[in-house]
Amino acid sequence: MSLWELLVGLILGAVEGLTEFAPVSSTGHMIIVDDMWLRSQDFLNERVANAFKVVIQLGSILAVVVVFRNRFIELLGLKKGTSDRPNRLRLTHVIVGLLPAGILGVLFEDYIDEHLFSTKTVLIGLVIGALLMIAADLFGGRKQTVETVDQITYKQAFFIGLIQCLSLWPGFSRSGSTISGGVLLGMSYRAAADFTFIMAVPIMAGASFLSLVSKWKYFTVDVIPFFIVGFISAFIFALISIKFFLQLINRIRLIPFAVYRIALACLIYILYF
Repeated sequence: MSLWELLVGLILGAVEGLTEFAPVSSTGHMIIVDDMWLRSQDFLNERVANAFKVVIQLGSILAVVVVFRNRFIELLGLKKGTSDRPNRLRLTHVIVGLLPAGILGVLFEDYIDEHLFSTKTVLIGLVIGALLMIAADLFGGRKQTVETVDQITYKQAFFIGLIQCLSLWPGFSRSGSTISGGVLLGMSYRAAADFTFIMAVPIMAGASFLSLVSKWKYFTVDVIPFFIVGFISAFIFALISIKFFLQLINRIRLIPFAVYRIALACLIYILYF
């Protein structure tokens, strides 16, 4: 691959890592940046280019595992002295939260890939997702009954999972939908963000695996360096952005991100259409 093509992989990985855990839609940003400027489909076939935008999330997943390593050790029952603690986040909470989007993602993976990976659909997701975030700030932050992720109930986990289904539409944002849903259900912003990031690992890994399996026949050896560069870039930038976002979310909440999303959608609409 040429130096420019590897640079495209690095830039897309950086976009993924910086935006994956902010409620602004990483996939939406990658689609916009790629469609308008980088044009990776010109040297990759379209199916491989779309698969890259999903598989590249593995770099961000690794960053989450690093940041939340103690929590994952506890969830897997590998940490002594936690199994008897009554009030704690359990692996079953995560599974309950994953089921709705996981089932729909498997059923509609081909449809989403063929019909929703475009700048126009991303703009729609950016605006509608922003409205949900504004609603969460205005109506959800008044009565917080869940201060930490260890206090989440199975009912709350399931309803957050239902709301997460909205993020199957590119541009809606997984973290934007689930954090908004958690806040509307009475969770603190930090608790909703923690649950969002923990749930992200299995669902993003599953989506990446399905994308790889379904498009494996389109891959060639020469695209491997592109994926490796994108993976490393996504991991490094995600590691930075996760820590920054967790410190920021309780202070500024969601409306500033919603304003950014709407402004970005308007700007891209004017430039692109």
